[in-house]
Amino acid sequence: MGSKRHDAAVKLLEKSKLYEVEEAVKLLKQTANVKFDESIDIAVNLAKKPVQAEQQIRSTIVLPNGSGKKVKVIVFVKGEKEKEALAAGADAVGAEELIEKIKGGWLDFDIAIATPDMMKEVGKLGKILGTKGLMPNPKSGTVTPDVGKAVKEFKGGKVEYRNNKEGVVHVLAGKASFAENAIAENIIAFLKVFLKLPALATKGQYVKSIYVSTTMGVGVPVNFKKFM
Repeated sequence: MGSKRHDAAVKLLEKSKLYEVEEAVKLLKQTANVKFDESIDIAVNLAKKPVQAEQQIRSTIVLPNGSGKKVKVIVFVKGEKEKEALAAGADAVGAEELIEKIKGGWLDFDIAIATPDMMKEVGKLGKILGTKGLMPNPKSGTVTPDVGKAVKEFKGGKVEYRNNKEGVVHVLAGKASFAENAIAENIIAFLKVFLKLPALATKGQYVKSIYVSTTMGVGVPVNFKKFM
């Protein structure tokens, strides 16, 4: 981000103010003026780095107005379910041959879904998919017998989010080209779901701050307490 643009954006922010979601979105729209359609990002800072299993956050949300991102979805599946996955819009389906393709270095996809019976085989890709955060997981709805529904949801704007080692959770909340109310609706929908997660009720874990920003923009602190 050019420093002039950055400085101008920073000047718009009032020190130590927490912005209502709608106000924050207005600011984001004002400052999103680069040549490409920036993503809207939500960053949640947790009070503690999640160490124990019950403090780990990994879940999904269906954004009311979609994410604006075209996602490539693959499905590890055998037999009749292959047709179901393809009919729902999967970009690639298969079993052993798809696993071999990934072992060979192919990673041109955003979401991997698997039927439960395929997980023993898919588990062999742990090192490859695990490090990229692409491993199918029941918590995120990517291990399911209902592959058609899962594909449709992820293609239609369902997004996954999880904490990183530092205790920050990032989630995509749309594109800067969206209407203000559409971005605000997406952010509010996320806050309402996220702030009720069981992981936040574990000992000493809570949300310290939440910022929204565009890809190249400054973070705007959001007043999230009212959604708790």
